[in-house]
Amino acid sequence: MANGRVRRFRTNQQRREIVEETKKPGASVALIARAHDVNTNQVFKWRRQYHRGELEIESTSTLLPVKVAESKSIEPLPRKKPKPERRGIIDIDLGHARVRIEGAADAECVRTALASLCR
Repeated sequence: MANGRVRRFRTNQQRREIVEETKKPGASVALIARAHDVNTNQVFKWRRQYHRGELEIESTSTLLPVKVAESKSIEPLPRKKPKPERRGIIDIDLGHARVRIEGAADAECVRTALASLCR
């Protein structure tokens, strides 16, 4: 270039990032353009392109072919049998009190009951 400036190519992703910086509250387009070494007018052009949807990012995903087949009856998966409830009895004799817990004992419940009896 005649003025010594080098022309840089910016991807749509880079342009979008610069434009999105200008959208933040209190942002100065001139300061952001200077920080990225871009002419302010260029940033305003990118902002217009952004609003028109022209700075979309190229997708790297690929579409795959799909075939629709007739539905076949599918057998439902067998249900898991519920675990049998464990039944039991816990007898605790503290001398001044006796605690009997029947059935499935919740550990926190047992701790709370014992703590209150040991006071």
